[in-house]
Amino acid sequence: MKASIKLLFCYVLAVFSFGCNDDDDGGAATPSEFFVFTFNQSAEGWEGGFADYPKDWEESRFEFEFDREDLPSGVGENSMAMKLSGRNISDDLFMFMKKQITGLEPNHTYRVTFQIELASQYPEESVGIGGSPGASVYLKAGGATIEPMPVEEQGAGNNIRMNIDKGGQSQGGKDMVVLGNVGIPGNAFEYRLINRDNLQNPIEITTDSNGSLWIIVGTDSGFEGTTTLYYNTIEVELEY
Repeated sequence: MKASIKLLFCYVLAVFSFGCNDDDDGGAATPSEFFVFTFNQSAEGWEGGFADYPKDWEESRFEFEFDREDLPSGVGENSMAMKLSGRNISDDLFMFMKKQITGLEPNHTYRVTFQIELASQYPEESVGIGGSPGASVYLKAGGATIEPMPVEEQGAGNNIRMNIDKGGQSQGGKDMVVLGNVGIPGNAFEYRLINRDNLQNPIEITTDSNGSLWIIVGTDSGFEGTTTLYYNTIEVELEY
């Protein structure tokens, strides 16, 4: 899902703060900001992280990975992507990427939609410990005024949790919505490009006094095993 001609045109306009949303009623266009991340040249400022695991467990057991790598062979596209991988051995694991966006209107609430293309190798109908490696790993996206970060849980939980409300596994939260799962059609465990979005369910994110906000995408896993995904393209629209 690379950017279409129309999307690229809108992106250029967004640089000048015009926006480019169609209005079916013939009225004035709704101003928007467009951002397209393809990772072909760099990580483009995205940072990775992990949460929802016991803080006293040795992190090496989870085999956390975040790096920019080639897409897996066989997906039919020769490009770079952001690799996120982790081994869920605690019945819950959140793996995420985040980025700060600046230069927006201060203290303003935007309606934000995401279109994400990623490579997954997990059939939706497959069965695994704790849940399906395809159907029980949920893709989420959203953002917050503050920087999303893993923090030590307060109280008796003794876990590493997020400092934003992402919801739990199949449920979204105040700061993140569910875009679907990472399941692919068929029965073969082989990497394929899939697309997910929240076009029908925008999320509201408010900037800080400097006109900045954070966006975040990631997976909330109920599958007790290793999940390795490659984020190929992330498109974000912020509607005024």
